[in-house]
Amino acid sequence: MTSDSAPVEIQQAARAGKARWRKTSLAGRLVAVAAVWSVLALAVAGFILVGLYRAASERAFDAQLDVYGKSILAEMVPEANGTDETVRAPKGLSEPRFALPLSGWYWTVARQEDGEVLFASPSLVGDPLIVEGTLERDAEAERSTFAMGPGNEEIRVRQQRFDIAGSAYVVSVAAETAGFRADIRSFAGQVAMTLLIFGAGLVGAVFLQVRVGLRPLMRLRRSLGMVRRGESEAIDEDLPVEIAPLAVELNALIHSNREIVERSRTHVGNLAHGLKTPLSVISNEARSASGPLADKVSEQAAIMQTQIQHHLERARMAAQRRVIGVSCEVEPVLGRLVRAMSKIYRERTVGFAGDIPADLRFRGEQQDLEELTGNLIDNACKWARSAVRVEVGPLQQGEQARALFEILVEDDGPGLSEKECTEAVKRGRRLDETVPGTGLGLSIVADLAGVYGGQLELGRSELGGLKARLVLPSV
Repeated sequence: MTSDSAPVEIQQAARAGKARWRKTSLAGRLVAVAAVWSVLALAVAGFILVGLYRAASERAFDAQLDVYGKSILAEMVPEANGTDETVRAPKGLSEPRFALPLSGWYWTVARQEDGEVLFASPSLVGDPLIVEGTLERDAEAERSTFAMGPGNEEIRVRQQRFDIAGSAYVVSVAAETAGFRADIRSFAGQVAMTLLIFGAGLVGAVFLQVRVGLRPLMRLRRSLGMVRRGESEAIDEDLPVEIAPLAVELNALIHSNREIVERSRTHVGNLAHGLKTPLSVISNEARSASGPLADKVSEQAAIMQTQIQHHLERARMAAQRRVIGVSCEVEPVLGRLVRAMSKIYRERTVGFAGDIPADLRFRGEQQDLEELTGNLIDNACKWARSAVRVEVGPLQQGEQARALFEILVEDDGPGLSEKECTEAVKRGRRLDETVPGTGLGLSIVADLAGVYGGQLELGRSELGGLKARLVLPSV
């Protein structure tokens, strides 16, 4: 990997991470943020608690060592009524471990001036108690530190400076830290277990809180889905005050959309009615006359009627496509069409290939589905020699893709070439004038499918004739 490509890959990885985060559910985000914050907060709290316990344990340990240091001092002080001011060797300490060889408990008494060790506990068996640094005169009178004992064990040393008979002495008392460390580890383990249980309970409580808190949004989603599928005319507005205005605005949008659709339908109907009478008058006048002019007028009037019919149909389709929440079942519509075509074209065998899913629904009006499939099946029956096959099934799409399904209509007729397949969907284009029709069927299907966001594809069928593949949106 070159140095130039590395930053690009890092940026791509960062963008991919941001995209994944944007796609994460709202509940997942809230729970994830709460879990991360809980883990961090509890970890910091655990470190603080263990640190406080360690400091308190060290103070208690030092206090115990101070008691032994003062006991040694009491043994060293000369008698008050004596003439000998020489310090005495400590004897008879209450802790028996000071007398056991290499027991981990030690003490020494040294002169501060030259550091000479005057007295030492029997547990040292002649080994020195090495402590880095010394207590300086006019500085601190006591200190605590960790060191290594004669038996290579960790010890804590407590040093205190005392002035006796005009001389300064340093009393060092040491004890092994194995038990001290074990207590801290035990406490840390208990704290970790307690905080882990508490953290799991906290994350669980946050999860329940998020689930309960977001439940109204799930209700809103289900209600909106029912409107989209045509099972309800409006969204349920019985929601918490925070999201109830959203439901109200969505219902207002749906109502406004329906009003626009109704106005569009009214305008389309008015335009059709307004043009129908003048065109009929022109056509009648042209047919009643004779001559080239009359023939030309009649021809152009027929073209105008075809054009008006096509564009009014597209306007009606576009208006209907904007209706929110309109859907219909596919199986009943196709079943009626197949039965009707079987009666009209008795010499052909018209049937389904496979079963139509019972829950398959077309996201649109029923009359549009009837017009789409009716044109395709009727066209196949006209050209088929003996059989027409209809197949319906959902299309496999990704999670973020639209739900689609396809309708395949095939016949065993002569079929079309690739060029003829392109020409067949053009408005008013008829490839064979001997077959009755206006030439608008396939073009209307293609236009109407496009209005719904689908498509019409023509190709060669396994039966030998034409295969029409219609892709439409489903609920």
